[in-house]
Amino acid sequence: MTVTDAEHALSVRQILALERIAAGDPEVVAGAGHLDRPVRWVHVAEAADVGVMLSGGEMVLTTGVLLAGDAHVRTEYIKSLHRAEASAVVLGLGRAFPAPPEDMRRAAERYGLPMVVLHRPFPFAELTEEVQSRLVRRKFAAVSLSEGIRTALTGLITAGAPLQRLLDEIAAHSGCPVVVANLAHRVLATAGERSAVDDVLRDWERIARRAGCADGADWYRAGLDGRGERWGSVVLCGYRGDGPTGRLLAERAAEALVLHRMLGGAAHTWEEQSAQGILTDLVSGVVPARQLLPRARAAGLPVNRRTFVPLIVRDGDPAELGRVLSLLGLSGLAAELADGATAVLLSLARDQAPGPLTEHFAARLRAGAGEPVVVAAAEACTAWDDVPAGLREALHIAEAAAGTPDVPPVVRLRDVRLRGLVRILRDDPHVQAFAERELDGLLYADDPGLLPVLRTYLATGRNKSRTAQLHHMSRPALYRRLDAIESLLGLDLDDFEQAASVHIALLAHDAQRG
Repeated sequence: MTVTDAEHALSVRQILALERIAAGDPEVVAGAGHLDRPVRWVHVAEAADVGVMLSGGEMVLTTGVLLAGDAHVRTEYIKSLHRAEASAVVLGLGRAFPAPPEDMRRAAERYGLPMVVLHRPFPFAELTEEVQSRLVRRKFAAVSLSEGIRTALTGLITAGAPLQRLLDEIAAHSGCPVVVANLAHRVLATAGERSAVDDVLRDWERIARRAGCADGADWYRAGLDGRGERWGSVVLCGYRGDGPTGRLLAERAAEALVLHRMLGGAAHTWEEQSAQGILTDLVSGVVPARQLLPRARAAGLPVNRRTFVPLIVRDGDPAELGRVLSLLGLSGLAAELADGATAVLLSLARDQAPGPLTEHFAARLRAGAGEPVVVAAAEACTAWDDVPAGLREALHIAEAAAGTPDVPPVVRLRDVRLRGLVRILRDDPHVQAFAERELDGLLYADDPGLLPVLRTYLATGRNKSRTAQLHHMSRPALYRRLDAIESLLGLDLDDFEQAASVHIALLAHDAQRG
C-alpha cells in the first residue's frame, strides 16, 4: 500500500465502528492489537488463493465456502493474506462455518492479522458500498484541503506577506497553535490563540527534548529544508483532526515557509524577527511582561535566576551586536527597534558582574565598529517584570545622549542629567503644558530663526560669543535677536531662574518632538 493511499484510508477499527456493519453483529476473534491498520479497499473473495489478487491494505470479506473441510487450506489462506499485507479478514458465519474455526483464529493471531466474524447474515455489498464511498470522499476532501491551503499560502507569498501572516493562515486552517523552531529547537515564530500558544511555550523546553519535537499523537511536525540544507521545523501543536490531515497541513505549511524563506522577501532573518517581536512588545508595554516570559524562554533566553541588563545601542549594526554577544559568550536578545536604535537584553548569571561586562561589551562593540558607538544602559534588574521599564529607561537615555556631547561609551541616567530627566517626563501632561506656557510667545513667532538661537544660547551656558560664532552672525545681530526673544517671552535671560525655566521648557519641547 502506498503512502498516499494510507493517508486517505480508514482503519479496521473505524470500519467496525460504522453503524451499518453493526447489523452483522461483528466480533474480533484474533489480532485485536492491530485494529488501527489502514484499510485502502474492501474486497469480496471466496477463492482459496485470494492472496495473489491483493496488492496490500485490503479488508477481505468471505463466507469461507471453499475453505470448509480442510484445516491446512484454511491456515494457508490466512498465511497468504499475511504475505499479501491484507489489513483484515471478515468471515460471515453460516452454513460453511456456524462458529469461528479455531485453526483460522490461531493462524490469524500468530500472524497478527485482525480476524472478524459476523454472527448474523449481512450483505457484503452494503459494507463495500459504505466503505468505498467513505474512502472516495476522504480522498477528495484531502485533495480539496491540500489545494485550498496551498492556494491561500501561495497567494500570500506572492503578495509579499510577512512570515507572521503566513503562520496566522496556517493556524486558521489547523485550529491549533503553530510553532516554527530552528535546529536548536529555539522558537522563531508562533501563531494561534494566544493562551493556547502560551501553554505550549511554557512547556517547550520539555517538549523540545523529546524526539522529533512532538509530544503526543496530535502533534505533527514537518522539516524546513531547501537547497540541501535543513534549518528548522514547523509543528502543529495539539491538532484535533485526523492524523492524515494533520500531516498534510504540516507538509503544506513547510512547503510555504521554505518558499517564503528562499524568496528572501524579509529584510531580517527569522531569528532576528523573533527577537524583534519580543523586545518590541517589552518596550511598548502592550503585552504584560509575565505573558512574554514563555516566548523569551522558548526563544533561547535564559530567564531562571538571572540578572537582566537592558541596553539601547544607537547607530550600531544589529549583526555586529550578535557577533559580539557570541564572541563574549553572553546570552541575550538583540533587535533593531526604530530610528537607528537597537535593543539588547543581556541575561547574566547571578554571579556575573553587570557593570564590568556591560563596559566590556561596549568596548568590543566600539572596536568592531571602528567608530564611536553609544550604549545606553539602564540599571540591572533580577525581576523579569522590571525589564520593560528598564528598556524604556535605556531608550530615554539613548535619546537624551543623542544631543549631549562627550558622553562615555556606556551612558547611564546620571550621565544625561537634566536632559535625561526631561526625556523621561516628556509625556507627562503637566510637563507638556509647562513647555507650551513658557514658550508660547516664541513657538509661533514670525521669525523662525529665533528658536534655534535660543536653543544654542542656553546650550552654551548663555555664551554670547560662542552663540554668535555658531550661527555665523555679528554680536549686534545676536543682541537684537536676544532682545526679540525676551520681548516675546516676557522674561530676562540674564536672570538665572528665568533662563533655567525656559531652558527646561525648551528641552521638554524638543523631547516631545523627538
